[in-house]
Amino acid sequence: MYTHTQYIHEFYIRRDFFMALKKTLTIAGSDTSGGAGIQADLKAFQEHGTYGMTALTVIVTMDPDNGWSHGVYALPTDVLQAQIKTALSTSVDAIKTGMLASEEIIKIASEAIQTSGTDKVGIDPVMVCKGEDEVLNPGNTTAMVKYLLPYATVVTPNLFEAGQLAGTGTPKTIEEMKVAASKIHELGAKNVVIKGGKALATENAVDLFYNGTEFKLLETEKVASTYNHGAGCTFAASVCANLANGLSVEEAVIEAKQFVAASIKHGWALNEYVGPVMHGAKPRFGAPEVSVTTI
Repeated sequence: MYTHTQYIHEFYIRRDFFMALKKTLTIAGSDTSGGAGIQADLKAFQEHGTYGMTALTVIVTMDPDNGWSHGVYALPTDVLQAQIKTALSTSVDAIKTGMLASEEIIKIASEAIQTSGTDKVGIDPVMVCKGEDEVLNPGNTTAMVKYLLPYATVVTPNLFEAGQLAGTGTPKTIEEMKVAASKIHELGAKNVVIKGGKALATENAVDLFYNGTEFKLLETEKVASTYNHGAGCTFAASVCANLANGLSVEEAVIEAKQFVAASIKHGWALNEYVGPVMHGAKPRFGAPEVSVTTI
């Protein structure tokens, strides 16, 4: 039994905790299988101690009777705007964007960022592709450059997305990544992280961070695993949560790389078609060190 004094003390501890709890909003698509999209974002937000909220843009399903083929169902824009209105009424601390399936939705996301007043914005420039390096809606890239990059605290493209945003083609070397990062920064993004991961012909899993002044290579050991579904979403959401919690951009990015490296290392098979990362791996199993080198 609590005494009155103990009860009051506990009340204020709990009050201060919840008052300090940061609120993070993801404007993105729903991955029904749970590994990527807003499901990954919410898992990453929770693991980083923030209160996650969502505004769904599309719902993506997978057909087990047809080789896990994807179906993409866009939500009406008025439904998206109603969700955003709800979330912004709570005064969010940071915003992350993911799958934005049309130019109109990209504009709505941009308006939401401006209305929010937050300067902690992570842009994950998801580009829906079919085949090899073919953008489903080429107009989206132009819209992202115009409406999102000027408000990006940090943008987190993979190699293909970086090439599309920069107009350089997909970078295949560190030097080409530097060129792409410079161009993306010139387009308005304050900080750029190009995720090379295991795709580059390098010994380690390499990402490039550029803050407009310095290029830094972020490296971890490569993990021989195909269970990496949702890694990109998880990385961007982790950066967003870290920014909300007060970390600098560089600190936010480095921790996010640790978090995702651990998540990939402990990825698992959901079924015969897909293996997601384990979002709770870092606190359970630890995480690898990230080597940071200024180049």
